[in-house]
Amino acid sequence: MYAPLKNHVPISAWYMMLSALGFALMAACVKTASTTYSIPVLEIVAARAIVSAIISYADVKRKKISIWGNNKPWLIARGIVGAFALMLVYYAVTTLPLAEATILQYLHPVFTAILALLFLKENIQRSTIACIVLSLLGLSIMIQPNFLPDSSTHYSWLSIAAGMLGAFGSATAYVIVKKLTKTDDSSVIVFYFPIIAFPISMVLLGSDFVLPSLAATGVLVLVGIFTQIGQIGLTKALHSSDANKATAYAYVQVIFSIFIGWVYFSEIPIITTIIGGTCIMAGALINVLWKR
Repeated sequence: MYAPLKNHVPISAWYMMLSALGFALMAACVKTASTTYSIPVLEIVAARAIVSAIISYADVKRKKISIWGNNKPWLIARGIVGAFALMLVYYAVTTLPLAEATILQYLHPVFTAILALLFLKENIQRSTIACIVLSLLGLSIMIQPNFLPDSSTHYSWLSIAAGMLGAFGSATAYVIVKKLTKTDDSSVIVFYFPIIAFPISMVLLGSDFVLPSLAATGVLVLVGIFTQIGQIGLTKALHSSDANKATAYAYVQVIFSIFIGWVYFSEIPIITTIIGGTCIMAGALINVLWKR
């Protein structure tokens, strides 16, 4: 049974699903660190930056290239944008149900298309227009409970805004990375994120630092490890010979998040989340599959 499945699913897809699982587990650890151990979001960002910096530095040294790169202004911009985007994403993860926070992240194709049009002069295709329309429709359905006074579910507008701004930041970082790939090695681009995110998060954290217990420290380390697993899976998927077949598999992260939220956090998605999330996922998949 396993052999036929392996033959029909390309290796890049397996890497992409590994990446999706890694990022879903990372989000679960972020939520655990915040809700169970009361670790501030900015401290979680700083902890992730430490783990990422160690791994990224080792990778740059392994390649025997300069850690400082060539296009320093854009490398610094990528680090700053990535840092604030991560803070917003983590805030959404810790204050919204895991499924809703993950689905909001998949609004990034909308922002990426607009930014690519403005800064990279890329044309918006019909598939992207369909993606934008479905994504906005899905978002409006997802937040419907906030407009119903007798609804038992109410999402924080600040958390929704954080999730959307996090998706916008992710899209901005993606456009910058696309520009940087012409001048700098991918490992250098990755390295700039933690060395900029760490000081920014620590300055903003200020006196709110919480000394983590041994268990909390373990969860914070897992945030960094699962992030690295997600990034490695993503990198290997995109560098495979059949990478174009793998992109659609990234969206199984939503399924993983729904399952983890249900099993570990007792979060059951309501009908508006299911319908709205389906619209957003459909829009994203149309954008991917149409281009193939």
